[in-house]
Amino acid sequence: MTADDRDASGERGDWGGSDGHLPLDATEFDPVEFLETAVGTPSHEDVVDMRELLCSTLDRFGVDATVDDAGCVLAQKVSADPDAGPHLVMNTHIDTVTPHVPFERDAEGDADTIRGRGSCDAKGPLAALLYAFLASEPSTGRLTLAVTPDEEALSLGAASLTGRLPGTTDRLDGDLFLVGEPTGLDVCTAAKGRFQGQVELSGVAAHAAEFAGANAVAAAEGALAAIRTFDDGANDHPQLGAPKLTPTVIEGGSATNQVPADCAITVDRRSVPPETAAGFRTELADAVRSATVGDVEVAFELTERASPFLEAFSTEPTHPFVETVAGAARSACRNGGLPAERGGDIRPFGAATEASYFAPAPTVVFGPGDLADDHGAVAHAEREYVRVREVAVAAAAVADIVDAVL
Repeated sequence: MTADDRDASGERGDWGGSDGHLPLDATEFDPVEFLETAVGTPSHEDVVDMRELLCSTLDRFGVDATVDDAGCVLAQKVSADPDAGPHLVMNTHIDTVTPHVPFERDAEGDADTIRGRGSCDAKGPLAALLYAFLASEPSTGRLTLAVTPDEEALSLGAASLTGRLPGTTDRLDGDLFLVGEPTGLDVCTAAKGRFQGQVELSGVAAHAAEFAGANAVAAAEGALAAIRTFDDGANDHPQLGAPKLTPTVIEGGSATNQVPADCAITVDRRSVPPETAAGFRTELADAVRSATVGDVEVAFELTERASPFLEAFSTEPTHPFVETVAGAARSACRNGGLPAERGGDIRPFGAATEASYFAPAPTVVFGPGDLADDHGAVAHAEREYVRVREVAVAAAAVADIVDAVL
């Protein structure tokens, strides 16, 4: 895809690319200015305008970006000796949840804040990754920027890039992955997975006055007991702790004077390694079947979706890549004048993420902004915001990470 030869205001600019002018120097890229424009660009219904902004920005700085059939934006810098170093992939997404919240900026000293949908999830992290990509000059290995279009929905872009969809192959083949998400500038090395499915109990209908039929609703007692005790004896994961299984919706019966033939229980699963979606499906079906008495039949299936579920992932906290990211984050936070307790901790991430698709390669999640603060939800909330200083700190940290790795 060739980026349109216009700047963010729609005017023609003197950049590199299709008009033949020399590209801008990477030092002229301002991640905060880019973020202001990005937050003001709605991407909750589709990402067309946001993708154009990203591609035209890359084009301004002399970078040829491509857009694949799944809508992913890909750009790469290859050193003169690509086989002498690793392939580092930087990933984040450009879609946002509904509704769109307009851009605002409270520019008051240390409280300088950008507000609006996507400010922290994940256009703030994107601004930091983009700054580091443009500023990089790899001397070994390769650097890829891979930006996906639908992380907040089905992650079909990431699944396609990594060969997780039928008929696709792994087109990234990365050695190390840095995923941009709001981590409060901490270094996140693991996240629980999320699966959803439905237990179906099938009995036989009968008049409630008769001792007949097979009561599917009554059988839910055993099914719920099996769900409640499913993780008894399970070992905690060293980073993520215990898995969690929660019944969230139950439906059954259609008449108040009839033995119900059907009952369905929807469950939410927060998994930890090494559990897979397929393994969970088999094990829970067996557990519920064993706990269900009488003539009620049991089935359990995961909710059908077009892309694989985001499974849990973990990278060893002592991996050299983790140590590199943590060192860069701590240095940038201190140099940026942030409080001593802000940034650089190594911990799990609090939400499911496309980092799942990149494992088992060493994968770290990092970026400015928070999922939540002391006052409640931040990401996906009406009050979504990111601190301007932390965007600049994140950009400096990622640039140092790229420099150290490549």
